[in-house]
Amino acid sequence: QGDEFRSNVHRGGRAEPVDLDPEYERAAVRAAQVMGLRVAGVDMLESNEGCKVMEVNSSPGLEGIEGATGVDVAGRIIDYVEKEILFPEVDVRQRLALSAGHAVMDVPVEAGSPLADRSLQELALRERDIVVLTITRDNEVISVPRGSHVLRVGDNILCYGNTEELKQLVPPRKRRKSKSAVPPPATPRDRT
Repeated sequence: QGDEFRSNVHRGGRAEPVDLDPEYERAAVRAAQVMGLRVAGVDMLESNEGCKVMEVNSSPGLEGIEGATGVDVAGRIIDYVEKEILFPEVDVRQRLALSAGHAVMDVPVEAGSPLADRSLQELALRERDIVVLTITRDNEVISVPRGSHVLRVGDNILCYGNTEELKQLVPPRKRRKSKSAVPPPATPRDRT
């Protein structure tokens, strides 16, 4: 192959399909995303500490993968790209923030919050120019929640709306107690 070096299957190695552990799958997807890639070949090794990413290939060799799995990977990539052209992934926050005075904000529902244990309809957020896009509860995302959904402590709501109104939903930050490095001045009583 000229000056090009090929490894693994291209040099006579053997490939076989395996069920990928979800941790490994997340690591591979994240490695591709960090490199700005939507399609990549990610070479990984298993170590005592878990998965290790060795290399991210922007143009992976598909011959070995297709031979081992029987999957038309190139065809699937084409299907994926076609879908992306029809429905491009958009950063919703950037797109929605284009309206002056509006923003997208995550709001935690904490104990004692006026949002807790109340339905979206009861809260009448739309009347305040706020739309709840999602509710995240126990790692489950409820998209486009209905007015009958009741918010619970521990929920996180993703909202779009008037920036000033959104700020009123966010719980105030808890201030840390100041640890003064300088002791207060001594009083005459302290000196005796």
